[in-house]
Amino acid sequence: MSIQGSCLCGAVRYESSAQPMHSGNCYCLDCRKETGGGHLTALSVPTASVTVTGTVATFTKTGSSGKPIERTFCPRCGTTLYSRPSVRPGISMLRAGTVDEGAAIQPSINLYTSRAPDWDPPNPALRGFPEMPPLP
Repeated sequence: MSIQGSCLCGAVRYESSAQPMHSGNCYCLDCRKETGGGHLTALSVPTASVTVTGTVATFTKTGSSGKPIERTFCPRCGTTLYSRPSVRPGISMLRAGTVDEGAAIQPSINLYTSRAPDWDPPNPALRGFPEMPPLP
């Protein structure tokens, strides 16, 4: 399986040769601000499986873990394509909204549900955590 995606303007494309390890929705304030919406949906894949074409820029900010999260985006249109949280070395979090049409994205978890806005409630059918669950 291959996952392909791009930014809004098409200047940056990516491909992952790996099956997603999981996908989920995050309701933390940083993810909401990044998307301009009520939550962010991402797919976790091994960083080694991701190839990128085009010029990208990064923005790094400390996450709730106290460790930096690097967000990678297109410097032309501003679309965030993926992030790489240092608390999860070797993992890239592809932004589901940037995946090309036709990919099967099935979120299975909700994170930071305690921070979800009233106007975008978490899907109750998915396993939810009020904050970040302990990492394996």
